[in-house]
Amino acid sequence: MLFKKLRRTKPLFSAQDRKNLRWFWDNYLKRKSPWLIVVLGTVLIQGLVYQQFLALTESGLRVIFESGSAWELARVCVIVFMLFAVRGVMSYLTPRLSVWLASNAVLQMREDMIDHLMRLDLSYFERTKSGEIILRMVNQAQDLSLFVGQATVNALRDAVTVIMVAAYLIYLSPQLFMAAVIVIPFIIFLMLMVAERIKTIQQSAENAVGNYMTGIEEMTGGMRTVKISNQEPSERSRMRKATQEIRNLSIRLQAAEAMVLPSIDLSSAVAYVLVIGGGGYMALNPAYDLDGAGVITFLLGLVLLFDPARLVAQFFTKLQANLVLLEGVHSLFRETPTITDAPEAVEEFDTKGDIVLQDIAFRYSENAPLFDRVNMTLKGGKTTAIVGSTGSGKTTILSLIARLYNVADGQITISEQPIEKITIRSLRQSFSVVAQDIVIFNNSIWENIRYVRPDASEEAIWEAAEQAAIADLIRQRGDAPVGPKGAQLSGGQKQRIAIARAFLRSAPILLLDEATSALDQRTEQRIQDTLAKLGKGKTTIIVTHRLSSVADADWIYVMEGGQVVEEGTHGDLTKADGLYASMYAAQKQSYG
Repeated sequence: MLFKKLRRTKPLFSAQDRKNLRWFWDNYLKRKSPWLIVVLGTVLIQGLVYQQFLALTESGLRVIFESGSAWELARVCVIVFMLFAVRGVMSYLTPRLSVWLASNAVLQMREDMIDHLMRLDLSYFERTKSGEIILRMVNQAQDLSLFVGQATVNALRDAVTVIMVAAYLIYLSPQLFMAAVIVIPFIIFLMLMVAERIKTIQQSAENAVGNYMTGIEEMTGGMRTVKISNQEPSERSRMRKATQEIRNLSIRLQAAEAMVLPSIDLSSAVAYVLVIGGGGYMALNPAYDLDGAGVITFLLGLVLLFDPARLVAQFFTKLQANLVLLEGVHSLFRETPTITDAPEAVEEFDTKGDIVLQDIAFRYSENAPLFDRVNMTLKGGKTTAIVGSTGSGKTTILSLIARLYNVADGQITISEQPIEKITIRSLRQSFSVVAQDIVIFNNSIWENIRYVRPDASEEAIWEAAEQAAIADLIRQRGDAPVGPKGAQLSGGQKQRIAIARAFLRSAPILLLDEATSALDQRTEQRIQDTLAKLGKGKTTIIVTHRLSSVADADWIYVMEGGQVVEEGTHGDLTKADGLYASMYAAQKQSYG
């Protein structure tokens, strides 16, 4: 019956588990094989000490029971002490070496994760919760480091101890040993059952922690909205619910793991009873070559055997939880970027030529097509504006030009060179960007501006700050950090930092995505003058909903529903009395 259940139980390692373990070994442990052999040597010495301890214990007992030689007993005691001194040294070296090896392996893995993450497409970050990414790079990587460096090596030491002690016990009495291990099938069955349950619970726990981290980021990032809308009770309830779910899963996980040790203890009790009864009978019966010293040594050997055996069994239950962590980390590496350099991609190209979009088709998802045969020509050295209502696809045009996404059909060229045949690094270095989603770091304004050109001189940074009208604020704040995501700055101040970055970078193609949307009219006019100066002689593409800022553009495209519905100069479009004219009239009236 037990064996039928064993056949129905899932294996300890699934096919994916084996692939994950192989990946971790090949990439992060295999190259450290010489050091791993040293660790294995220290572990073997510790196991050998226990085996020799049992042999010396048997000899010492015989000295006491038979010869009665004090000198012989003293010699045995000295050797036992020396053996355990050696084990003590090995017990110090083993964790030191193993933690060093594991920490270096996980450091390399984290560095690879960062490199791989930087290569992934923008679409990956748009569909993946930030909490999941943080969980993989911080919690799961750290937990794996602890498991590999401590738990695995300890388990290896315990397994070696079990093997060596078992070998001696078999030598001492094969019959007693067979009686003692009769409970092994039950223990294996229990481990398989518990392992299956632990994997399921651990996966749910990892998802819950990831959601909790995402919730924290959303709450802290949106705290202004939370406060102003008086939604603290709602956020408190949401976060408490998440923490309660984590607590419940933790309790379930511990409950599953807790089944192992009591079961092994009960099995050990059965083994002890069999050995005491059977060993006592064998010692009393002259037909067996086993005396009282042998029985006592065998019982001591079982004590030395079952304690590490319990720890090995416990290791295998914890291993299931860590296999889930390893799958989480490895799954990040299985994400492959689709936007990569073509084999024939070139570094050099003419950045001053026309940017042409020919019959472009694009969709964010299969059920939501955005563009179908869109055509545009953005003249080199000229200013082109793309305007339209929210959701018309204006900003997506900039994303496609910068290859943040690949087009589904059609082609985008710069100076007749397809952008997919230009290296991504060279292509994106040709842009200066002022976007509506501005990334501000918790550092000084000065450092935030220098971010786009770390090697810039102080004079260049000050000039960029003056051009963006933010130099006075730098003088006021000095080196003071601006808070997480620039929380201590207004929207207009953040946009001025973005504009200063564009001045500092001064690339040949200027992309302005709602560059003045957070500025008042007076400041907007001042910034428009400086942006015009910045864009002089450059290919400038303006995306905006404020039509007052595009009146001087050389050409204007009007978009609606993912299509170009009008194009021309400001004068031509206002006279045409179409969508642009109605939008311009409505905005002009609102400005009063």
